[in-house]
Amino acid sequence: MNMIVIPAIDIRGGKCVRLKQGRREDETVFSDDPVQVAERWAEKGAEILHVVDLDGAFEKRPVNHSTVRRIIEKVNTPIQVGGGIRDAESIQKFLDMGVERVIIGTTALSDPEIVERAAAQYPDRIAVGIDAREGWVAVDGWTQTTRMRAADLAKRFEGLELAAIIFTDILRDGMQTGPNIEATRNFASAVSTPVIASGGVSSLDDIRNLLPLEAVGVVGVITGKALYSNRFDLKDAIQIASRI
Repeated sequence: MNMIVIPAIDIRGGKCVRLKQGRREDETVFSDDPVQVAERWAEKGAEILHVVDLDGAFEKRPVNHSTVRRIIEKVNTPIQVGGGIRDAESIQKFLDMGVERVIIGTTALSDPEIVERAAAQYPDRIAVGIDAREGWVAVDGWTQTTRMRAADLAKRFEGLELAAIIFTDILRDGMQTGPNIEATRNFASAVSTPVIASGGVSSLDDIRNLLPLEAVGVVGVITGKALYSNRFDLKDAIQIASRI
């Protein structure tokens, strides 16, 4: 299976934005209409869209349901949604809405049984988001860094029918400095669950450099700011990942 290139759509205040290293005060607004952005990436061939409710991440509960619903209504491309999803009710609400995958982040650390129950109830439709700052898990919209190693948290979910684990290197996110290849390789090598890499992609060469990690279970890469800054075209990235 070829690696999938996944465009990120981060929603805050109803707009499509990007943050540097998750800092609320370091925001760039790229569009007032996330739905139009979703349509653009779908037209360019995206296989799945990565939608993050940033307000939800900071508020600790989903906030942008209406925007997610409008994206689903307008775009046929599957979407995965994360941000503030802390309970079974929120998971079910998004799946009933038509979301392909629900991403559980902070709660995966604070209440791992929610992940276990959701994965059993919705096989291959739950992803775990593990965000790391220098190897340590960060939670609550990246505002708190814990003393739990990212790989150790991932190992808790071995054997579950998860769609993927999304591994984000926070210090690279939004910085366009290139992904942390070594950290991603080590993380993916530690678990059997498929891994999606996130953070730092700035060029087509970064996509190429990630391709060898397919051998250790990296099945996709999320990219955001580089696309919005026109550092490369999504079609070209998809071609490289597909070996076309």
